[in-house]
Amino acid sequence: MKKIAVIGGGAAGMTCAVALARGGAEVTLLERGDRLGRKLSASGNGQGNVTNLNMGAEHYFSDDAEKVARVLARFSSADTIAFLEGMGGIFLPDARGRVYPAGRQASAVTDLLRFELKRLGVKVLFGARAQTLSYAEQFRVQAGAEWVAADAVVLAAGGMAAPNFGTDGSAYALAEAFGHTIVPPSPVLVQLRCDPKEVRGLKGIRTDASLTVLRGKKAVFTGRGDVLFTESGVSGDAVFRASSYAQKGDVLLLDLLPDVEEGRLKRALSKKTGEEALLCVVNNGLGRALMKRAEGEALATLIKAFPLEVTGTLGFSHAQATRGGIPLSETDENLQSVRRGGLFFAGEILNVDGECGGYNLQWAFSSAHIAAEGVLS
Repeated sequence: MKKIAVIGGGAAGMTCAVALARGGAEVTLLERGDRLGRKLSASGNGQGNVTNLNMGAEHYFSDDAEKVARVLARFSSADTIAFLEGMGGIFLPDARGRVYPAGRQASAVTDLLRFELKRLGVKVLFGARAQTLSYAEQFRVQAGAEWVAADAVVLAAGGMAAPNFGTDGSAYALAEAFGHTIVPPSPVLVQLRCDPKEVRGLKGIRTDASLTVLRGKKAVFTGRGDVLFTESGVSGDAVFRASSYAQKGDVLLLDLLPDVEEGRLKRALSKKTGEEALLCVVNNGLGRALMKRAEGEALATLIKAFPLEVTGTLGFSHAQATRGGIPLSETDENLQSVRRGGLFFAGEILNVDGECGGYNLQWAFSSAHIAAEGVLS
């Protein structure tokens, strides 16, 4: 019986441990924290957006899009739903194809995996931060006073996003010890910063908006959704999606009334003056802030094209995902290291990140199953 060590008790690590144990391996799962799936339990605003029916490599960023496509083809969104429902859950899509547990609780997804690990007899070590990983006939993982010997290792310890969940990037060093390089990590699916003067008076206002990311005159992203103004910039669903594309110096162009043509808006504004101008047009608080910036036809133009220059992000502490990590080019088709046979990777530690909407969790599930297949083959 193969002895396998899985490092990291997040979505990818738990899923891989389940797949390995079902395949007959003796599995030890090392989790540095005091409980499994902390980040998974907070996913999808706590509702557990596990995948998306509109799946494809075009929704991902990586150094090898073709390999991403092959991994997704081998374990698809339909496979993820079948995997989770096979443990007794019910998962349903919304109008945008985002798939959630019927009870809309992300923590329940964690529990589903946790109970399956227990049923399969997977050994789980808590407070087991992997400090060193070495190989001499067998792999040896040092986690504090604990030493774990294994025939193969799956490194699924995450990236750098949301360090409050224990993902601080320290696991990259375990791969570097075997000669791997690291694509410099950066935060994505994160709030964007802009000049505080540009959002003065708007803090706390949430609105449905169309958002375009402009790099010079070129639009690199267009989307629609919630935009929440903060004291340092903007947040919300549309902004998180845009953050995967936006860079410092880009301009966010917000259409704050996307269902109304500018001509119709100008006609409505021509019938009112002063503080009455934007009544029943936009949120009152938003209207007051906009009227300090423009009036008349210029006000209508501002509503349809409100510009914000990107000055940065709120960083890893507020990010949902990491861009960067171990290049896919340094793995084979089963996500096994090309530097050290028997070392596999799964999840966010790899240089793959997806758009907002269940894509990053799908990568966790897909990569975990592909790595497990490779270990067991």
